[in-house]
Amino acid sequence: MDELRKIDLNLLLALHALLTEKHVTRAALRLHRSQPAVSHALAQLRRHFDDPLLIRQNGHMALTARAQSLAKPLQDALGNLNALLAAPLFDPAQAQRRFRLSLSDYSSRIILPALVRHVRQVAPGVDLAISQASRETMLAQLLDGELDLALGIFPDLPQDITAQPLFEESFTSVADRQVLPASGGLTLAEWLARPHVLIAMRPDAHDEIERALAARGLQRRIALALPHWSAAVEVLAGTDLILTMASRAVGSLRQHTALRRFEPPLAIPSFAYQQAWHQRKDSDPGHRWLREAVWACSQPLDQPSD
Repeated sequence: MDELRKIDLNLLLALHALLTEKHVTRAALRLHRSQPAVSHALAQLRRHFDDPLLIRQNGHMALTARAQSLAKPLQDALGNLNALLAAPLFDPAQAQRRFRLSLSDYSSRIILPALVRHVRQVAPGVDLAISQASRETMLAQLLDGELDLALGIFPDLPQDITAQPLFEESFTSVADRQVLPASGGLTLAEWLARPHVLIAMRPDAHDEIERALAARGLQRRIALALPHWSAAVEVLAGTDLILTMASRAVGSLRQHTALRRFEPPLAIPSFAYQQAWHQRKDSDPGHRWLREAVWACSQPLDQPSD
């Protein structure tokens, strides 16, 4: 107890954030405090422990040996205090909160309607702010605290980012009926000979299809690159273009009678569509409620319908 009297407990929260983030600005975001305030807290902590705690190595901040030894006991102590003091439940019916999500128009179409209905029914005081970005930008925004949740495909996750699979997705090809055989699809040679549509936030993106082609030493010609899933199907009618995209994004094509979908003549691995968040949000009951809501709203997609 004597040692506790020597330090402001708020400094222990700052220490935990600094040890977790290894970055003063991100620690400030985590704590909802200004960067100068966290820098001042770091200076106090350095004096208290008689140790620099964070040092610069190879252009990045790293923990000293003393800081590493503090991390686990501090995590356990704060966890016990949080369990003692924090409200055990998040009440969505009474909550007043704004969550920031990033997702493409693909997930906006197939997940967002159900999610919005759910939120309006059970958590009318919860607001959703939706943005769209590349997967690299989304991960950077999660790291910097600019996003609460990102939906997408994340094959390579940075440290401190957690991802949960929502459903498995596969690829299908679509083209105008007039440029396809009367039945069946195209051979690989015919498929490669056609101009293709690429859906990506950046026109030079290297997506799952390009990786499957590269693994076989093949290339396709991208005649149209655009970031809009919803518009990609619309541009096909009356052209010789081939679109290969996530199956659920195509839907049934009942409103696109000029088009036909077919199996790509190339083995393209299926992928898990995921929701991703920073581990700093793990113990946040409101964020946990949001993740569970997104997961529940995506489960009907586990069995795609044509």
